[in-house]
Amino acid sequence: MAKSSIEWTEMTWNPTTGCSKISQGCKFCYAEIMSKRLQAMGIEKYKDNFMVRTHEEALKTPYTWKKSKVVFVNSMSDLFHKSVPFEFIQKVFTVMRENPQHVFQVLTKRAERLLELSPKLKWSHNIWMGVSVEDQRVESRIDCLRKTDAKVKFLSLEPLIGPLSKLNLEKMDWVIVGGESGRKPRPMKSEWVLDIQEQCEQSEVAFFFKQWGGKNKKKNGRVLNGKTYDEMPEIELQLSV
Repeated sequence: MAKSSIEWTEMTWNPTTGCSKISQGCKFCYAEIMSKRLQAMGIEKYKDNFMVRTHEEALKTPYTWKKSKVVFVNSMSDLFHKSVPFEFIQKVFTVMRENPQHVFQVLTKRAERLLELSPKLKWSHNIWMGVSVEDQRVESRIDCLRKTDAKVKFLSLEPLIGPLSKLNLEKMDWVIVGGESGRKPRPMKSEWVLDIQEQCEQSEVAFFFKQWGGKNKKKNGRVLNGKTYDEMPEIELQLSV
């Protein structure tokens, strides 16, 4: 586990590592870059760089957390990647269900596999399921998410590289928006962000604006309409005994 600088979570937990690119949102994957750095540092978990790997020992970690946490699952991977065995996905879900005092935020671009496996998985309210949608070309991921049995559903519209003017937010609980950062970030137009914020407001969906992005994301900040948007779904947790 590790404390996270990601604005919408507290920490990360990576029972799997590694991934592969499937759409334009993957072009400048931060996890791939970070994996290379960790491999160069000699971190055992990343000895195979960005090859998809499962880590049985990591499944024990959430049981050791004494206080309730908000946890981003697999910041360095995609739990629903085709190379992750279904049996291991089941184990991850078991860990999450057995730790109801924590919120686990799972995010995937493999929405089709998510939908396929959803009926075979046991969902609990502390498992928040999200899909990444960077532009209209992959908007169908939202329909897949909507059809799953996840109790809390969210969208990560990051990096937002195109307009999403007619989002179907039915059954969605949360929307995160963010611009791309790095050396050659693709631009995000303010009208795209404002349009999504208005859609969320009209649909009564929690809206979280993560960042404008750009080469200097810290300088560009995360202020929209003169304020920051930090809305999140209501967190309902069971305290551990």
